[in-house]
Amino acid sequence: MLFRTLSAAVYGIDADLVDIEVDLTTARGESDNLSVTIVGLPDAAVRESRERIRAAICNCAFFFPFQKITINLAPADVRKEGASFDLPIALGLLGANGDLAEENSLIHVLCVGELSLDGRVRPIKGALPIAILAREAAIEHVILPDENAKEAAVVSGVNVYPVADLRSAVELVAALRSADPPQPLKIDPAAILIQSDHYSVDFREVRGQLSAKRALEVSSAGSHNILLIGPPGSGKTMLAKRLPTILPPLEFEAALELTKIHSVAGMTGRAGLVAERPFRSPHHTISDAGLIGGGAVPRPGEVSLAHQGVLFLDELPEFDRSVLEVLRQPLEDQKVTISRASMSLTFPASFMLAAAMNPCPCGFWNDPTRECRCTPLQIQRYVGRISGPLLDRIDIHVDVPAVKFRELTGDPAPGAESSAEIRERVIHARERQRKRLEGEKIFSNAAMTPRMIRRHCRIDSDSEQMLERAMTRLGLSARAYDRILKVSRTIADLEGSEEIRSVHVAEAVGYRSLDRTYWT
Repeated sequence: MLFRTLSAAVYGIDADLVDIEVDLTTARGESDNLSVTIVGLPDAAVRESRERIRAAICNCAFFFPFQKITINLAPADVRKEGASFDLPIALGLLGANGDLAEENSLIHVLCVGELSLDGRVRPIKGALPIAILAREAAIEHVILPDENAKEAAVVSGVNVYPVADLRSAVELVAALRSADPPQPLKIDPAAILIQSDHYSVDFREVRGQLSAKRALEVSSAGSHNILLIGPPGSGKTMLAKRLPTILPPLEFEAALELTKIHSVAGMTGRAGLVAERPFRSPHHTISDAGLIGGGAVPRPGEVSLAHQGVLFLDELPEFDRSVLEVLRQPLEDQKVTISRASMSLTFPASFMLAAAMNPCPCGFWNDPTRECRCTPLQIQRYVGRISGPLLDRIDIHVDVPAVKFRELTGDPAPGAESSAEIRERVIHARERQRKRLEGEKIFSNAAMTPRMIRRHCRIDSDSEQMLERAMTRLGLSARAYDRILKVSRTIADLEGSEEIRSVHVAEAVGYRSLDRTYWT
């Protein structure tokens, strides 16, 4: 007897339908008993599923057929990996054996889930892309593990049903065909976004560092990359960790795209929708594949997990130079394309790069209170680990000096601003950008192309002369020139000005004073 079920395979951040066909053939001899064959390019995890499925069916008091079993995963020319096909294959076996219903297919139900030996359904990766696929394919119902239910339920237009074990899945399939089907899981994504918009850290906790706070505000307002340079203990990491608290809250579509990436990586759990902007801080020993993504079937790396958020690289010169160089393309294109012999996948990577470094190997170059023992050659080699093209892609370089003792003691200064106050200004600046760039399909000044820069970042003759002197003195590149104009536009937006004045350009040039030629 032949029975069909539907499942899905996740590739990149999208999913493809997999048609599962289970065929039972009467065994001709003793040697054919319990012969289970899985075809359709399965990997080792899929081939091993026959032992998990056999134990789960028997331990849930169902009958496992003593016949020749052939399981086909179509399309046959696409590799299938992972244990998420356990549940639909088990339902297909029970359907072929006559335990489900008189019909010979479950083509109106999409099933995913890994089975334990006792029949429990374990969580899987990629529940959100699978639910989106079901909606696009007009599949009415989705059955998946209980831990993935909230994640999939944010997709409207599809009925999501969580199951805890194989027996409850069989009962659910029968109930879906009854006159009074069960109610699907419903959640309110807007409520999740509101509840998750809280942080345990605040900019008010940072003592001093007014210039660094201002630079971070400008960086957040225009989504500009930023480099913090200062001695150990000056607060660079503390400042960077509070950067997400002043970014605008996520909108639903952005949160949905972010959740797809985290879902594929198996990082959503029971939370469902990822409603907070991510803050990723990989160690400097990370590989280029860990940073960008990779694998036989490519998985997202840190740059994609930081999508819509902040990627923080502490001790920037300690990263391997080859690892840092792979950042250049994602910083420009805001996406990562990973090519393999069998497929080419693209992951979104629209993130803010925040980096921190010491000014020299000992960390005390140009510090008025500590003596630097590094030679000029050692300093040049240390900073030379960061290539000029990468520094060109970092819009803002800001000095973070050591905090003075009187700023550390006592209560915070009366003028110390909270993250909420700074965030209000950032949101207003982003709204100005959104209105200005409405027809350009971008939402921040940092993403402007050269054509948009010429249109929206016009400056007067005094500002042009100032920029010319700065480029000659600092040896800035044409890319750095464009980035100065972008930062100037953001500073003007923070002040509510439609025109870019010379004071805005002067502040933007000040954020390039620590460029590569300055060090050399």
